Amino acid sequence: MNHPTQAVCRQPQRGVSLVESLICLAILATLLTGAIMGLRHLPGRHLVEATAELLETDLRLARSQALVVDDSVRFAVQSHGDGSTCYVVYQGAAGSCTCQPAGRSMCVADGATLRVAHQPADRGVRIVHSGKPLLFAAGKGTVTPTATLVVVDRDGQAIHQVVNLMGRTRTCSPSGLSGLRRC
Repeated sequence: MNHPTQAVCRQPQRGVSLVESLICLAILATLLTGAIMGLRHLPGRHLVEATAELLETDLRLARSQALVVDDSVRFAVQSHGDGSTCYVVYQGAAGSCTCQPAGRSMCVADGATLRVAHQPADRGVRIVHSGKPLLFAAGKGTVTPTATLVVVDRDGQAIHQVVNLMGRTRTCSPSGLSGLRRC
């Protein structure tokens, strides 16, 4: 029997209180919401990355072709009324090759297509270039004019391909997408 002046030894509590459970659930819900929001941008981000890599490869192709074949190579980006974009790498006079909405190229006179790439509107990724077609000089690989080509998705995630006077390309992203240097 316990004496009133004696301290009562209590057993340590086991389990989790309701408040602790609710705090854990709130933290878990916050983390899951952040993860789901991050995953929402994942498909678009991968499309932007893949398209930017292909664009960079084709810019290098244009420069290499101008150096190796010793003939000027042109790189033209075109937008179509349906929201799709396309670019064509070709040899020949300015404007002798164009992109068609279906992703094919059409050349006249002395034009010869080396590569064509089409970005359908429903894919959600487009290539933006507001300048003149690029001209890679025969035997030198230098480019006129210099340019920044932007690969962007519907959410505004973008990767820039910056072509300098020497015809070399560097890649950057305004938001640091994919760990790229910020532009």
